[in-house]
Amino acid sequence: MSPRVSEQYKQQKKTDLLKAAKQVFTAKGYHRATMQDVMDAAGVSRGALYAYFDNIEHVYVELLRLEDEEDALSFQIEDGTQTYWKQLTGWLLTQQKGMEAGEPSLALANAEYFLSLHYRTDSGNESYMNMRYQRLIEVLTSFFQKGASQGEFNPSVPIGHIARYLISCMDGIVLNTARLGHDITKVDEQMEMLVFSLKSMLFRDGYKGD
Repeated sequence: MSPRVSEQYKQQKKTDLLKAAKQVFTAKGYHRATMQDVMDAAGVSRGALYAYFDNIEHVYVELLRLEDEEDALSFQIEDGTQTYWKQLTGWLLTQQKGMEAGEPSLALANAEYFLSLHYRTDSGNESYMNMRYQRLIEVLTSFFQKGASQGEFNPSVPIGHIARYLISCMDGIVLNTARLGHDITKVDEQMEMLVFSLKSMLFRDGYKGD
């Protein structure tokens, strides 16, 4: 009788496979990546990979889910050790440093995948992509609303508008930088302007922090 595998073990194994898959997608994009590439990167057999994923698109969607969970955690404040504004600008600084350091990004693979969905009707993942965007809007909107309820933010425009603006700006900066490099896109200048505009939208009467 084979030993029973715990759910924790299976989840960790799946996460390890997805981390290996991220290396493949960041290096090759979405369309050129194959299940064999993921097997090679993870050092596993065909059976071990197909025990968790049906095909390369299934791998990619699950990787997006994992990335989304990690992003959502970035906007949770539990111990009250820092302000909402510092939490936000800290996250933005982390993104900036990653782009300037040339850290692997799914930006190009995302562009390929999302564009392919636009022209396909066989995937079944269109609704998930919509839900994914809406979920990110909810996470950011909740974050800004909590900051407002605590008396820190005093928004000059609807909070939902700010959430969508932040997503659109970051998507554009990340994608262009992945394609062209941070020296050409001037990431530091763009992020400085993004922080400036967010500050003007979140603090109607001016920023009162240090």
